[in-house]
Amino acid sequence: MRCNRIRDLREDHELTQKEIAKSLNIAQRTYSGYETSSRNIPIEILIELASLYNTSIDYLLGLTDQTEPYKKKQKIYRNT
Repeated sequence: MRCNRIRDLREDHELTQKEIAKSLNIAQRTYSGYETSSRNIPIEILIELASLYNTSIDYLLGLTDQTEPYKKKQKIYRNT
């Protein structure tokens, strides 16, 4: 998995790897591994990164070029 986007987003927000790692409650070395693709990013971390940068996991993974997050679906409650 190529993770140039998480590095680019971090740099665009003028954050360090250490700052991101601290917010994710992981070691800076672990986060560095995500950026260099030497480690796979767990889904929980992808969710937190997408939330932090207000984007979608698809964007982080390079599956789309749309930076906007997907709209959340409203739950529909039915009386049965």
